[in-house]
Amino acid sequence: MQSVNEEQAEYWGKSEAGAKWLTYQDQLDQLMASVLDLVLENAQLKLGMHVLDIGCGTGESSLAAARLVGPDGDVLAADISQAFLDRASARASENGLSNISFQHADAQIFGFPADQLDAAISRFGVMFFDDSVAAFANIARALKPGGQMTFAAWGPLDGNPWFKIPHIAAVKRLGQPPRVDRYAPGPLAFHDLDHVTGMMQQAGLSDIQAQAISVNLPGAGGSEEIAALCTRVGPAARTIAHFEGTEQDAAAIQHEVCQEFAQFTSETGLHIPAVINLYQARRSN
Repeated sequence: MQSVNEEQAEYWGKSEAGAKWLTYQDQLDQLMASVLDLVLENAQLKLGMHVLDIGCGTGESSLAAARLVGPDGDVLAADISQAFLDRASARASENGLSNISFQHADAQIFGFPADQLDAAISRFGVMFFDDSVAAFANIARALKPGGQMTFAAWGPLDGNPWFKIPHIAAVKRLGQPPRVDRYAPGPLAFHDLDHVTGMMQQAGLSDIQAQAISVNLPGAGGSEEIAALCTRVGPAARTIAHFEGTEQDAAAIQHEVCQEFAQFTSETGLHIPAVINLYQARRSN
């Protein structure tokens, strides 16, 4: 696979950290269910549509889109990780969905068939491009004139306890890892609505819309299980890995996170508040 995002290709496709997203697929899909709902409700996919799923991961978004477009429609699921695509393909087969094809691709540069697709969607798959303007323009070329892209990205750190609480707990225990550019490729790269819409304008997109939307992330298993997940993926996991933290460090961070997440527990379970940035735009005619 040709790629200009070598660091991301290495992380998601070959590293132990990326592989953990396979291990914890079910928990992560449930945690992000409300985000996928947000994307699909706004994308308004219809029977017979041809859809590109950018950064499809292990396939949850692709499977949902395939059901919405039906057997007369289809989904092209693209990801930079072949391991994720293999899992997604297996899930499609298990669910009897034959209207999904899978493409190992760096969506920033991959030569998607031009002018073929009605819509592009992404649940947290677009924040990792080395050159987002180039990526938006490349994805737009795959759309029919007037075709719409709809994608979700994490909002600011302060509005997302899923990131902030584990980050604070890990830094308190182990120290502050090297700071990175807040707009560098990564989970929070699209936190700034104006910054992202500016890039979409540079890419020549039209009818650009962006809004910060509050949702709740359902935590299956409660605060203890989600706190354990936080020591395996996300900012706490990255800090533990950077400082080569011990099992005792991970346990202490997990305990702290569990205590903080308890405030989001009610009789209906754990629901972590989040701010999701929803972006939409169309390919110009």
